[in-house]
Amino acid sequence: MMDMKRDVKSTSDREIVRVRVLNAPRELVFKTWTEPEHVDKWWGPRGFTTKTHRMDVKPGGSWHYLMSHAEHGEFDNLITYREVVRPERLVYSHGTSEEPEMFQVTVTFADEGGKTRLTMHSVWPTAEALEAVKKYGAEEGGKQTLDKMQEYVEKQAGRTT
Repeated sequence: MMDMKRDVKSTSDREIVRVRVLNAPRELVFKTWTEPEHVDKWWGPRGFTTKTHRMDVKPGGSWHYLMSHAEHGEFDNLITYREVVRPERLVYSHGTSEEPEMFQVTVTFADEGGKTRLTMHSVWPTAEALEAVKKYGAEEGGKQTLDKMQEYVEKQAGRTT
């Protein structure tokens, strides 16, 4: 009998998973995540602003933006889209112009009867890489970003949780 072992590695030591149920329809949530006129108004932790230079949401396309903070400075970001299934799923590499593939992200947008369950699954190449970004506040920054997104999209939908 053939050995059916699979070469699958757990990512639990190098991932952050965030889940939110948003009181807004899936199509609006997806649009808010993928159009500069919306995303620039909420992306990034509190105190940061985002300026999109280019956004082309399609497989092989990219989103190049600058995040700025009065005290912490400017941060170049580059997202390269691997998979785009409107309005259900985005898969992308997140990095910078100099290091374009620092970590991988999958965002799903599940319809829940007029609400949207947003799941953001980020995976770093090593546990050490994840620990390094945690030291700079990645977990809290991600939470604040999704807080801002929730506030923005629910206001756009004319609803609150």
